[in-house]
Amino acid sequence: MSLVGKTILITGAAYRIGAGLALHLARAGADILLHHGHSPEAAENTANEIRKLGQQAWVLQADLADTDQATGLIHRAWQIRPFQGLINNAAVFDSLDWQQTTADDWQRTMNINLTAPFLLSQQFARYLAGSAGRIVNILDWRALRPGADHMPYTISKAGLAALTRSLAVALAPNISVNGLALGAILPPSSGEDVGKILEHVPAKRWAEMTEVGHAAEFLLSGPAYITGEIIHIDGGRHLV
Repeated sequence: MSLVGKTILITGAAYRIGAGLALHLARAGADILLHHGHSPEAAENTANEIRKLGQQAWVLQADLADTDQATGLIHRAWQIRPFQGLINNAAVFDSLDWQQTTADDWQRTMNINLTAPFLLSQQFARYLAGSAGRIVNILDWRALRPGADHMPYTISKAGLAALTRSLAVALAPNISVNGLALGAILPPSSGEDVGKILEHVPAKRWAEMTEVGHAAEFLLSGPAYITGEIIHIDGGRHLV
């Protein structure tokens, strides 16, 4: 069970966790289709790092808030090369509570974080046409313990957890669908107090990006009999 000779499409792969996943899977032997929304320079930089590893990389742009662009992304990627794995990583993470959230905020978050993964998975399954494939949805520990903070984001991830399990049944037996629920992986770009974040993490540390990469690699190349699972990589945060 190897990723050598396999191709993976990763959404939101220009930087941060998406780029880390792309580089890890390239080191494992995969070629990578990198999607970005509005970060062409960062995406090209990540693609060039992958090429330095001896793997192929292609960059595709699409605004996943636009359902037509989300639907068309799989076709465009497939024209470059048929692929065996899809990682739905792209997401918006706005610090909005119920009072601050507007209808536009809500809809944009749902489109990118929940509707796009559904449309991409739907099209991916159609293009596979009965061949084997793997889907990994990137979740958040909040998805299984939704609170009042980051409300549109949290609810969209809770929906994505439900979608993961639903698609695991709907797309069986040829496509496995699993999720990775992340916790404190990278310090937030918002400037939030990182000390407060670790106060609630039993492991008392940030994750190593390689830990996330190994988990994704396992779900993409490990036993296909594993489907509908959500693995927490959060140092126990969802338990407290």
